[in-house]
Amino acid sequence: MASILLSSLYGDVIDPQQLYKGFQKLVESADDLIVDIPNAVDILALFIARAVVDDILPPSFLTKTMAYLSKDSKGVDVIKRAEKGYLSAPLHAETIERCWGGSKNKTVEDLKAKINDLLVEYVVSGDVTEASRCIKNLNVPHFHHEIVKRAVLMAMEKKQAESRLLELLKRSSEEGLINSSQISKGFSRIIDSVDDLSLDIPNAKVLLQSLISKAASEGWLCASSLKSLSLHPGKKAVEDNTLKAFKKKAESIIREYFLSGDISEVSCCLEFENSFSVAELNAIFVKKLITLAMDRKNREKEMASVLLSSLCFPSDDVVSGFIMLIESAEDTALDIPVVVEDLAMFLARAEVDEVLTPQELEEIGSHFPGVDSIGNKVTQMAISLLKARLSGERILRCWGGGGSCKNGWTIEDVKDKIGKLLEEFEAGGGTREACRCIKELSMPFFHHEVVKKALVVLMENKNNRMWCLLRQCFDMQLITMNQMSKGFVRVGECIDDLALDVPDAKKQFDKFVERAKVEGWLDSSFGVTGSGQDSSSGVNGSDQDLSNGR
Repeated sequence: MASILLSSLYGDVIDPQQLYKGFQKLVESADDLIVDIPNAVDILALFIARAVVDDILPPSFLTKTMAYLSKDSKGVDVIKRAEKGYLSAPLHAETIERCWGGSKNKTVEDLKAKINDLLVEYVVSGDVTEASRCIKNLNVPHFHHEIVKRAVLMAMEKKQAESRLLELLKRSSEEGLINSSQISKGFSRIIDSVDDLSLDIPNAKVLLQSLISKAASEGWLCASSLKSLSLHPGKKAVEDNTLKAFKKKAESIIREYFLSGDISEVSCCLEFENSFSVAELNAIFVKKLITLAMDRKNREKEMASVLLSSLCFPSDDVVSGFIMLIESAEDTALDIPVVVEDLAMFLARAEVDEVLTPQELEEIGSHFPGVDSIGNKVTQMAISLLKARLSGERILRCWGGGGSCKNGWTIEDVKDKIGKLLEEFEAGGGTREACRCIKELSMPFFHHEVVKKALVVLMENKNNRMWCLLRQCFDMQLITMNQMSKGFVRVGECIDDLALDVPDAKKQFDKFVERAKVEGWLDSSFGVTGSGQDSSSGVNGSDQDLSNGR
């Protein structure tokens, strides 16, 4: 009952910021609470997990709260228990919703699913009257903020659906179906989670600000009731103090990663420390990661390569990071005599892992034209490693394959699992089972690999089942628009290699891109240039041999 009450009061009675602070104070007082309530850690963890599931706390609450707690505080145990004991478990939402015997007839998750279904159907049909009837039949006026939130989120992801979704919200407001308080609350929830959304929708803040302005100008949203949404450009000059603080924090994050191997934790920490994905800070992180790894054993070197592959930084940022590394190589050589060999192997591994393309490797080399320069020696050695017989397999095993990304899997393990699940689906497996397997990988940041492999199979076999699977994954929000874009970009980059086995690959790919735009998977401005960059989003991919990656 307490969780339901909090969810109902959120936004209308209790300000989101006050609720956030209230949970923080609870976590801080865990050491005192445990004196009177022995199982306080578990109870608090469950309340926090339930608040995240109910969307009244952003997922970033865990990382941000953990950052200022002392290591020996019971609050740390609460956060870890909430994250790893509850929120990381399979089917965690349903389990958490029913943890205290909640109704099995109508859960919050059931309502969210119905809301999502009615919005998807409305976007296709455009029937405002029918959509309004469905909203009314839900009979949950206190939960209409969820409709607003999901409609706004869908408008941000599917540009062509924006006008219809805004029209539905406008009509619902004018007819009194959704009151002004619920509309403001829905927009406020999106604002609260906009930093998390920016991971999958790079221009989330700009899009959201545009929607708020349109709604306010039409008179159905009171913009003054919302907290301000500060807009930051994607690339900006970074102050010296910020650089110093980030370098120190980056080193701490990397050292912790070498101990835990938790890529998700690194991703969350980077989201917090570099929430606007500033290119200069990404490059510094790449440099710091490889520098620290070179001073350690093969296990950490492997882990560094796995992490670099998993984070999917824009390729320009990775190139800048390697250039900075090579420029400082002479100083590094004082402590690490084999710096040239190590850097060459990291460069070669980055290409094999599809973090860098051959053209980008050449670009790095062009910054060091001197024949005797360390930079030239590094890039030439990397090229030699890549030209060797069976180079891909040898480079992948160069450090013993000791790093892991999830449950002890290497990136190659995950690629293999994705390949096998798609093979099983292609052979007649069920869509629901395939989606379950994708979800259980627990690597949403790597779903572009699913898109890439599915498109390749689709081109080779010309079987529409793969397209149906991608559609289902997108409709379920299992694969986001950003991951879709990355997958399409990666296929576009190596379309020339693919054409050797599939002569009409380019023609098929162009059709898939247009079809994906129509279905709302890709932004209407999406395009792949000759360099392999998505011209609409700047997402990087690779042109590593597709046949080896399948």
